[in-house]
Amino acid sequence: MTPPEAPMDGTANPGDTPPAVSVCLQVLKNRSDFLRASKARRQGTKGMMVQARKRRADEPARGIRVGFTCSKKVGNAVARNRAKRRLREVARMVLPEQGRDGWDYVLIGRAEMTAQRPFADLQGDLIYALKKLHQDRT
Repeated sequence: MTPPEAPMDGTANPGDTPPAVSVCLQVLKNRSDFLRASKARRQGTKGMMVQARKRRADEPARGIRVGFTCSKKVGNAVARNRAKRRLREVARMVLPEQGRDGWDYVLIGRAEMTAQRPFADLQGDLIYALKKLHQDRT
């Protein structure tokens, strides 16, 4: 079976793009954003720690924002970068569907777990953490 042909006018068919493309994740880069997230809700899992905070109404940013960090406890620069790459990919796959608009998330790698944990388990960890973080606290 051959794939459907693209239109000649250069436009793409509606089903041609993956769902992650339609929701653009903004990356946290400022230390102040990471510090605000560190004072908010947090949920630990076997593969990562997830911090989340709902932004105030007066903050200008829209959409889902996400940051990634790994301390030196994770390992040398190669190990930290590998762990962050895996966290970025998990966030790209999970946050557009499970994350909430107007929230900031920080994914923190765990020593010897983030880099070696099976990828499907890492995805499950993030989904579990998001469900726990978004539960109403009574």
